[in-house]
Amino acid sequence: MSNESGVTREGPEHPRPGREAPADDRTVRRRGRRRRGRGEQEMVPAADFRSYYGLPVLNRPVWSALDIAGYLFLGGLAGASSLVGAAADLRGEAGLARVSKTGAAAAAVLSLAALVHDLGRPLRFLGMLRVVKVTSPMNLGAWLLSAYAPAALVAATSALTGRLRPLGRAGTVGAAALGPAVASYTAVLISDTAVPAWHDGYREMPFVFVGSGAMAAGGLGLLGAPSTEQALARRVGVLGAAAEVGVLQLMERRLGLVGEPYHQGRSGRLVKLGEGLAVAGSALALLGGVSRRGRRTSGAVAGVLLLAGSACTRFGVFAAGLASADDPRYTVQPQRERLRR
Repeated sequence: MSNESGVTREGPEHPRPGREAPADDRTVRRRGRRRRGRGEQEMVPAADFRSYYGLPVLNRPVWSALDIAGYLFLGGLAGASSLVGAAADLRGEAGLARVSKTGAAAAAVLSLAALVHDLGRPLRFLGMLRVVKVTSPMNLGAWLLSAYAPAALVAATSALTGRLRPLGRAGTVGAAALGPAVASYTAVLISDTAVPAWHDGYREMPFVFVGSGAMAAGGLGLLGAPSTEQALARRVGVLGAAAEVGVLQLMERRLGLVGEPYHQGRSGRLVKLGEGLAVAGSALALLGGVSRRGRRTSGAVAGVLLLAGSACTRFGVFAAGLASADDPRYTVQPQRERLRR
């Protein structure tokens, strides 16, 4: 007699073998082949990366895009223009020297204004000058700008008025000496953060920023200098554009996953636009150097393109950093890869 569970007096109607049940030869052979071949089959699929509740691992930088990205662009323009202005003095090209020195002074003042505006109160900028902290790029940058801006203003004032020439020469030399640091220190500033797209690009970022600053300075010279004094500005702009585009491509390839924001999304579009403008401006500048017809017009258009390309690159780099901070993949997955290695 059986009940609903399928158990009779002789035992279960359909007994299922337990762990100790002997296996037939075919089963043993199949198991052996599976062990020798593919190994154990995965019963659980590989897990996708997820952060806690989908929240970012890093806090997004609170810097204003217009203030700080503009600060990055203006600093590069100022530092490189001071070098161009000093070189133009040595070549006896007063028109190019005047344009470059004036642009450097204006960019220095505007970059300081953008930094103070982002800080919220001028006293916060002055507070950074209470100490000298060699391990802080922001502190050293504040001191650097405090020394550079007066020198650039003196050089520009002398060039525009034709007066105080000895003082103007001293300002020109001082601004040119500090120019490379002004053009590159902002790259150190952002690379010193925990933002993946900035921090992991610390090797190439200073070269990208110096190339971008040289491109902007060359563009300013092409835009404002007389057509007979554009040769130096043309060479500086074209070489700067080549350095910016080439090193940025190298950085993107080296970064791998972390470099995705440089060619994806809004930040990627800005970077690609900057590269396109740099190439177009360089081509037009070289064409204007070969052909004498329309040299003034082609030089001005090339200058605008080079300036716009440099600005787009700086804004694109800034936006790429924000995008990498928002996505936890760019923080956690590279750490896991380093641990595996």
